[in-house]
Amino acid sequence: MTTTRTGGCLCGQVRYAIGADPVVSRICWCRDCQHLSSNGTVNVIFPSEAIEITGTPAAYTSGADSGNQVTRRFCANCGSHLFADSTGRPGLTVVRVGTLDDPSSVKPSANIWTASAPGWACLDEGLARSEKQPAPLKPAVS
Repeated sequence: MTTTRTGGCLCGQVRYAIGADPVVSRICWCRDCQHLSSNGTVNVIFPSEAIEITGTPAAYTSGADSGNQVTRRFCANCGSHLFADSTGRPGLTVVRVGTLDDPSSVKPSANIWTASAPGWACLDEGLARSEKQPAPLKPAVS
């Protein structure tokens, strides 16, 4: 049975509900994520079609170290980063775990882009590691 997860930005202008199970959750240490958060970001990936958004997030598109184009969506009012869509993951959307109403409902399984992590980064030895971008994910087929 799928649990519906909800979340939103700091000011509440953008809210979302997700009616699918996570595909994967990882901690990303790429330089882009470090610029967004001053640390690694904890992300969970869901099928894009399962995310229902209330409000209109702003968007910024740029090239990533992976070579993909990434569109990051955030609240234009408070600046909270909520979602990311990559040309390397069509049909899948990254959700920033900290924006979930219950961030403990998702546990990361890996650290990625560890080659970019600062020397002081706390990398859980119990999680898988990838020095760069892991292999592309495919959405689950029902």
